[in-house]
Amino acid sequence: MENILPNLKELTPIEYKDGYYFKRDDYFNFEDAGCGGKVRTCISIIKKNLNNIKGLSTAGSRSSPQVHIVSSISKYLKIPCRVHVPCGVLGPEVEAAKKNNAIIIQQKPGYNNVLISRCKKDCIETGFLEIPFGMECEEAIEQTSYQVQNIPDTINRIIVPIGSGMSISGILYGIKKYKKDVKVIGIQVGADPVKRLNKYAPKDWKNILTIIKSEYKYDKKPKNCKFCNINLDPIYEAKCIEYLEKNDLLWIIGHR
Repeated sequence: MENILPNLKELTPIEYKDGYYFKRDDYFNFEDAGCGGKVRTCISIIKKNLNNIKGLSTAGSRSSPQVHIVSSISKYLKIPCRVHVPCGVLGPEVEAAKKNNAIIIQQKPGYNNVLISRCKKDCIETGFLEIPFGMECEEAIEQTSYQVQNIPDTINRIIVPIGSGMSISGILYGIKKYKKDVKVIGIQVGADPVKRLNKYAPKDWKNILTIIKSEYKYDKKPKNCKFCNINLDPIYEAKCIEYLEKNDLLWIIGHR
């Protein structure tokens, strides 16, 4: 299985367009799983547990790309997959997981803490490998921080969407590790990330990061999802457009 999984140590490129910089972490892709840092983190978790994988189990919202990512990799590796999602009409990401032969387990109530708890219990009962909700794990920090290396010293600020808070935590660790003198603006598109930042980000993260809560609800898509001719994820990066200024760098975590 190891030899069919991609190299995770290649740096995704920086692009410069019309006075703006873009970290194209969405250029990392694997088969039909999609592209971006969450895909890389999922593969990293699998690589560290190659000898005892019976299957994969994860949890996600109806709009999160995570269930599709995990189910696609499971299908490619020819191992079973179980995904825990809220009750209700299945969103496109969950429908895609269903087409990947994942077993869809709808939970009620569909709160995040319920999904997480029941996924963990499911993994104990089945022996499946858990891919944590929101990629909440050290692999996410490790993989994302490594990608900070090629951020130019000439940029003004880093602008990045905040979902679970794991990608931004990795970016902040990378800034300290590679001694980048830059401030970060995080656009909060989901739940309050402070608790997770306090757990996973550097202790002085408040000195580097300013959080701005998006005016859009999590699953609400802005009318404009393209910037400098780059198609942006409608749930995450597209909500950063209005905050970009010349010489900023938009960190594109991924794209569904």
